[in-house]
Amino acid sequence: MGISKYIVGLSLLLSIYSTNIKAQEEIPWSPNFRLKWKDFKGEVPHMARAAATTASGISYSFSSRRENGDMKVDYKVEAFFYPTKSWYRPALCNEVTLLHEQLHFDISEIFARKMDEEMSKTKFTDNIKQEVRVLYQRILKELDDFQRGYDIETDFSRNIEKQKLWQKHIDRLLEADKSS
Repeated sequence: MGISKYIVGLSLLLSIYSTNIKAQEEIPWSPNFRLKWKDFKGEVPHMARAAATTASGISYSFSSRRENGDMKVDYKVEAFFYPTKSWYRPALCNEVTLLHEQLHFDISEIFARKMDEEMSKTKFTDNIKQEVRVLYQRILKELDDFQRGYDIETDFSRNIEKQKLWQKHIDRLLEADKSS
């Protein structure tokens, strides 16, 4: 079997899935990059009730080949922030809100790492395209559930004590993964 390439893109918009983001500007997650309000370049939707929305998610690409009877896979999984799909209302936002939005982006990175780890441990078959798609969809569901839980528990950043607890939890998850 020759080399097959599959590129699938992604995005989880807080809780809204978008299907046409690939051509949009994107910022890859980095431990040294922190969001600023100027990064939120999208227009506030007319009927929006939220103070801000971070459009972030996971993208992956892979190629596969059969080698000595085994499926060999080269892949890349990354978390991205999408500025033109992210927006905020300055009158309703402050530094706590910005931190809350940064943590949404950080959560996307946590799940990108989770997918990367699972890709590395999975023994794929000739049905690799479908197997990766199923893995990706499962990770997106887990990511969405985690993002929703974060918003609910922090009351969208308004519960400062819960926000601080989540910040510590997310920081620990990012650090734990680095030290593994």
